[in-house]
Amino acid sequence: MNMELDMRVGEALIGEGYEVAHVDLLIGDKKGPVGQAFANALSQLSAGHTPLLAVIRPNLITKPPAIIVPKVTVKDLEQAELVFGPAQAAVAKAIADAVEEGVIPKEIAEDLVVIVSVFIHPKAKNKHKIYYYNYGATKLALRRALKGFPDVEKVLYEKDRSAHPFVGRKLTKLWDPPYLQIAFDLTSLEEVVKVLKQIPESDHIIYEVGTPLAKRYGAEVILKLREVKPNAFFVLDLKTLDTGNLEARMAADATANAVVVSGLAPIPTIVKAIKEAEKTGIYSVVDMLNVEEPIKRLEKISEAGVLPNVVELHRAIDVEGIAPPPWNYAKEVKEKFNVLVGVAGGLRPENLNEAIAAGADILVVGRAITRARDVEGAARRFLTVMKPDTDQFRIMTDF
Repeated sequence: MNMELDMRVGEALIGEGYEVAHVDLLIGDKKGPVGQAFANALSQLSAGHTPLLAVIRPNLITKPPAIIVPKVTVKDLEQAELVFGPAQAAVAKAIADAVEEGVIPKEIAEDLVVIVSVFIHPKAKNKHKIYYYNYGATKLALRRALKGFPDVEKVLYEKDRSAHPFVGRKLTKLWDPPYLQIAFDLTSLEEVVKVLKQIPESDHIIYEVGTPLAKRYGAEVILKLREVKPNAFFVLDLKTLDTGNLEARMAADATANAVVVSGLAPIPTIVKAIKEAEKTGIYSVVDMLNVEEPIKRLEKISEAGVLPNVVELHRAIDVEGIAPPPWNYAKEVKEKFNVLVGVAGGLRPENLNEAIAAGADILVVGRAITRARDVEGAARRFLTVMKPDTDQFRIMTDF
């Protein structure tokens, strides 16, 4: 027996509507963990989730033997008939065909067992759809299990590109820069919501909840904004100067995707904020506004054993036209530290390419968009230099 078949896992979803088939599957040696689970399932029954052997017809089980476990609680005979009828027959036929086609090696079929968890919606009615969808899903899950699909590289490639049917595509990592960060320094929630609704959807737009907005409404203002943009990446600009871990946790609890700590804060405060952000799965941003030597500041942070995810090179409004553009320092930061670089101050559509060429990953723009008469038009002018949306040109079913 090939030890690699001790346990393999497969999954597949096929079909549509209430009859959609979603199969989770284990296949492995009957002497291994799958065999033990197989025996336990048949000997320890659960009300509403009674396992049953897959049979091609009464008195004819499949080889390898398979049990079917309903995912949804079976509450009446009508539901039971769908599980014990088309679903059971479909799973059995798929396994038998998989052996005939060489997906499951015939010579080891007697050594294996299969556990198939099937989903039958309580409102499913069409027996033909239930049969063919579950046949296809079981066969595909078997093929994936025995080929080790997906491999790690496939998962890493797809994880930020994929949209879950019930959740959508939640942006949790800034994996495909550059990004346009639209900063809301407005103080009226009503006005912010009005502007937010006018901003076009884009995988390369993220949003900053500015310090005045956060001070007025609290960190949980993000939850209000998620009613408009539920899948967006929100940066909570608290400009933390003390109690870094507490404020980072406040940001995470409010569903922020990133928290901003001031580069002027004591090093221990910055370190605590970075560590707490990492612990809670959000990004840490160090804003270098009014920090005279950002490189030296980053060196001090690095010496403490941490680095933020993002360093924001921030030129104050009052020194625009006097101080050099903030992106002038982006290249040096990226050469010395493994961080994303955001730039804020003086950005216009006409100089975005210059900032990106200098190494900027995040382009922070505020009132050039939020105070524009044509908010959508202003945002689109900045978007012209961004990449197309994720997989905009990929034609696919699932892979």
